[in-house]
Amino acid sequence: MAMQVGMTLPIMEPDLDRRLLRTWVEAVDRGPYSSLAFGERMVFSNPDAMALMGACAAWTERVRLVTTIFIATLHSPVLLAKHIATADMLSNGRVTIGVGIGGREEDYAAVGADIALRKQAELARRVDTMRRVWAGEHVVPGVARAVGPAPVQAGGPPVLAGAMGPKAIAAASAWADGVCGMSFGPDVGEIERGFTLVRQCWADAGRPAPHCGTSLWFALGDNAREQMRTHLKRYFTWLPPGEVDAIAAHAGFAGSAAELKTLLRQIADTGADEVMLISTSSDPDQVDRVADLIG
Repeated sequence: MAMQVGMTLPIMEPDLDRRLLRTWVEAVDRGPYSSLAFGERMVFSNPDAMALMGACAAWTERVRLVTTIFIATLHSPVLLAKHIATADMLSNGRVTIGVGIGGREEDYAAVGADIALRKQAELARRVDTMRRVWAGEHVVPGVARAVGPAPVQAGGPPVLAGAMGPKAIAAASAWADGVCGMSFGPDVGEIERGFTLVRQCWADAGRPAPHCGTSLWFALGDNAREQMRTHLKRYFTWLPPGEVDAIAAHAGFAGSAAELKTLLRQIADTGADEVMLISTSSDPDQVDRVADLIG
């Protein structure tokens, strides 16, 4: 099967409103994108991921809705399972969730979550609870009733791990349906080596073949690198300015549409199932430009 291409909403940009978000969502739903994606962050101006998923379910008819990622260890697993099952119902079974433990302590502090629970083993336990909720099991002690609604997808939506390091990937092979990684470079060799490790870990665990997904920042046009630099300096609020400047000088794809098409072809050659493009501008024109590029 050919590699699919998803588009991430520009939720880290400063000029969002209902009109702009809906313009993006409906443009992505028109295709040829496989997925519409967005992630979660607390100490920032981005929209709440769960509320946004509900809006996207209402504004779309075709595209899959993917979180990259929910920081599952910030949430009650039962409440998160109920939220996700509701979104799956509203979208008629078009939800995929990526989950992880997050990399920012400030997000834990913002919601009063215990930073000591920022562990892969705790993430696995919470995913197990969510799947039990979706299966209709009685998860509330002393209460012989299930927490609904039931998701449209039998057994619940696919669950991907936002895992990139060897230890996190090995841990995720016990419970995830695959990975939704990130390539900062982007570096095709790094992506290929990561997918090789993912497939080996899933095989060693006796699991079905995993979904292999990655993502990358992109900017197109003559001012692409400056657009990338502006976006990343706004995004990396938890890093020292000098470190951010060093990252912004090289991270992400900044170039022409033809060069992006070549890069996507190279990533497809790694056997990737899907790549998510992360916009570094809120201009909806980017959705159409990339749509023309990928056909």
